Amino acid sequence: MAKNILNKNEIAEVCEILMNYHIDARCELKHASPYELLIATILSAQCTDVRVNKITEELFSVANTPEKICELGIESLKNYIKSAGFFNTKAENIIETSQILIKKYDSKVPQTMDELVSLPGVGRKTANVVLANCFNVPTIAVDTHVFRVTNRIGIVKADNVLDTEKALMKKLPKDIWVKMHHVFIFHGRRVCSARNPKCNICPVIAYCLYLRRKNEV
Repeated sequence: MAKNILNKNEIAEVCEILMNYHIDARCELKHASPYELLIATILSAQCTDVRVNKITEELFSVANTPEKICELGIESLKNYIKSAGFFNTKAENIIETSQILIKKYDSKVPQTMDELVSLPGVGRKTANVVLANCFNVPTIAVDTHVFRVTNRIGIVKADNVLDTEKALMKKLPKDIWVKMHHVFIFHGRRVCSARNPKCNICPVIAYCLYLRRKNEV
């Protein structure tokens, strides 16, 4: 029977191979400030980065600060983000978050997890993305790609995104947390897709416990 998780050396080898394979891995949400990335990440829930970048290119050209977003108003904001999915809720969260930033944080994005997740529409994944990419805080933001890829390969064995995040923080060296977040996302998009993963081109196929289990059936 196939084992459930890779050992320390195998995990290190997998990470090195994937980092070299996805050498261009990076945050693909376009932003010029912590606030822009915060808003873009809120919009990215149930929406592709490509779509978000199209939305924010137009939105940020007219409103890219908490004050300007509030001046824009919720109905106008909805018009800009209506292709994002769940845009009504996202618009409400963005307006409320912007108001809080103005009143409580002098229009600046806070730099701690607790403060960020207290904002409407901001969960751990969004907070981790902002902390890592804007404030150089070592974090591992776990989205559906990171969850799928790391559990499939066998780097971790977890039932949900929070347990996956905690497990990855124990398994991976802290200095590669941010980089591997992007690498796992790229691997999930390009190779290890949810349906019909491209195992024939996967550079870590020799390590993959998902394939071993599949072949045992």
